[in-house]
Amino acid sequence: MIQSKSPLPKFFKGIALFTPGGDLVYGIDANKQIRWHLHLCLALQEVLGLSEPPYFLLPGYTATIDRWQNQQTGKIEVCAEVYPAVARYLPLLKVLFGIENHWQVLPWREEYCNPVILETYHQEFPQLWEARDLIIRLDSDNPYHESRNFTADLAKPESKPTSSSFHKSHQNNQTYVLLLFIASDNINTNQTLDNIHHILERGLLGPYTLKIIDITKNPEQAESNQILATPTLVRIRPQPLKRIVGDLTDLERIIKIISS
Repeated sequence: MIQSKSPLPKFFKGIALFTPGGDLVYGIDANKQIRWHLHLCLALQEVLGLSEPPYFLLPGYTATIDRWQNQQTGKIEVCAEVYPAVARYLPLLKVLFGIENHWQVLPWREEYCNPVILETYHQEFPQLWEARDLIIRLDSDNPYHESRNFTADLAKPESKPTSSSFHKSHQNNQTYVLLLFIASDNINTNQTLDNIHHILERGLLGPYTLKIIDITKNPEQAESNQILATPTLVRIRPQPLKRIVGDLTDLERIIKIISS
C-alpha cells in the first residue's frame, strides 16, 4: 500500500480508478487541471507491469468528485459520482476524499461497463483481476509519482481561459458525459489524448466523465455509434447528442460545441 499523508485541500477535483480485483489508484488535484483519468491508467500500467494502459476500465470502474465554490452564490458545492461496478467501495471513497454525503450512484449503462466485453481483456491483463489490497494516491508529494515521470508536460501550471464560452459551462453546473473514439494503431493517438486532456481540463470547469473507446478492439461500439473516422468526440449528456470528428486541437471551437 502506498499513500500520501498530505491533507485534503478545501476545493479539489478527485478521481479514482479501480481494477476488477479491487486495487485502487486515485488522485486529488486542488488546481483541477493536473490529474485526470489517463494518469491513473498510466499508473496502473507501470505498477502492475501491463503491456498498455487499461483504458477499457473507463469510466465503468471509476468515481469522480468535484468540490468547488459557486461564484454566484458563494456556497460550497459538491458533485460526487460513482459507477455501479464500484459502488461497493463507497465506504473507502468517503474516507479517502473526505466526502460523507452527496454521493450519487450513476444509472447502470451497459455500454459503460459490459461484463462480456470486459472479460475479453482478462487473459491479456490477468494482473487486473488479482487482489493486492493496493491503494495508490498520486500527488506531487508522493515519492511513487516523483520517481516516475507520468507525462510530466501535463503537470506544468497553466492559466485558466477567460472566454465567456468557458465560464458558461461552469455557471450552468452541467455534468458532461463524453465518448472519445480512437484507433490505437494510429501514430497520432497519443497526441490526440494529450490535446483532449488540455481542452477539457482548461475549458470545462464543471464535472465531466470521459470514456475512451479503441475501435480496433471494440469495432462493435464503433458500428453502434456510427463512427466513420477517428478521432471522434461524442457528447452523450446533456442532450442532444453532439459529435466532433477529426481535428481536436481548436480549444474554443470544441468547448463551444460541448457546452452549447
